[in-house]
Amino acid sequence: MNDVSVRALREDEFRAAHTLFRAALHTGPATDERWERVHSVYQPGSALGAFDDELIGTVRSTDAELVVPGGARVPMAAVTGVGVRADRTRRGVLTALMRHQLTTFADRGVVAAVLYATEGVIYGRYGYGIASRYRKCTVDTRRAQLRLSVPQGGRIELLSLDEAERRLPELYASLPLRPGMITRTERWWPGFLAQVRNWDKPAVTVVHHGPDGPDGFAIYRVDRDPDSGGTMLVEDLHFADAAAFAGLWRFLLSVDLVERITLSYRGLEEPLELLFTDPRACATKEVLDETWLRLVDVEAALAARPWRGEALVLEVTDAVLDRNTGRYRIGSDGVRRTEEEPDAVLDVDTLSMIYSGGWRPSTLVDAGRITVREPGTAARLDECARTPSLPWCGTFF
Repeated sequence: MNDVSVRALREDEFRAAHTLFRAALHTGPATDERWERVHSVYQPGSALGAFDDELIGTVRSTDAELVVPGGARVPMAAVTGVGVRADRTRRGVLTALMRHQLTTFADRGVVAAVLYATEGVIYGRYGYGIASRYRKCTVDTRRAQLRLSVPQGGRIELLSLDEAERRLPELYASLPLRPGMITRTERWWPGFLAQVRNWDKPAVTVVHHGPDGPDGFAIYRVDRDPDSGGTMLVEDLHFADAAAFAGLWRFLLSVDLVERITLSYRGLEEPLELLFTDPRACATKEVLDETWLRLVDVEAALAARPWRGEALVLEVTDAVLDRNTGRYRIGSDGVRRTEEEPDAVLDVDTLSMIYSGGWRPSTLVDAGRITVREPGTAARLDECARTPSLPWCGTFF
């Protein structure tokens, strides 16, 4: 489609863009009440529209910070609200939106972009790669007995939804964030809490208090079924340390009329089953891709995290942001551009996959995603990129 134009939306166009996005997900327009609650998620200047005389596609983003290996935080854009009108799909509209958005990010100094992909075949072509994965799991409360060695935890406080709206943003901001996690800005919370208020079952918010004050929280709802018993759906759970984690779970397991607890978007390394005398009380149902990462400024991103051991030269190709295409020397002594011969050749989407530690480079060598000069290079890459833990985001947007 050659006559499509892309520009930042005016504020009076936000609702039309929101309606178009919901239609792309086969959902009806937001009611006036819901729009009043969620309109503030639109960041002026960061909501884009594609036009051919009328609005035919949209994407938006919100500025935040991404925690990278080593603990540094880099400027990032949380990309969401991607939709193309049904009669204009597969004509280059999404490509025009993505290119415009990424170029704008680069010009603004955004280091990375992150999104959740509705389909797995779309975003790799724009330089996004699977950075983190999550699991869905179910806990059988009848079998889930805590081990004696599990920390005792502290005090639990129940919050009303209005209290949660006031207090949770500050509490989340006070918690330690691990690599892969993002800051939750004032534009994120209204959208999430609007969803919570729209649940078909009442939301319950609990806060855990440790020796130094609030240090964890969980939000859940309970679906009662007379035939299969009650199911608790935990929609959000974060904690500062092992004691808060254990304290929250002591409470969740104590709730009456609940036979199972289901959770989504939990980190692969979260030791939930290890709390129980019978670890099979917690069953992993699925492991799926979580966040897709796109390094917008490759040099700045590489320099923001530590690399181990002997230096290696990566030759990176970026078909969308040509300024990233080039060779980078990485190692324990830092990062710099170079003209040296490369040890490994890869595209920016593959670099985004290994950046946070979610994939071993040797795995991607075996998959044909990285080309290495010598047989031993894959092992050297593994050591260079090694991180203490797997990344996890835990914040859907």
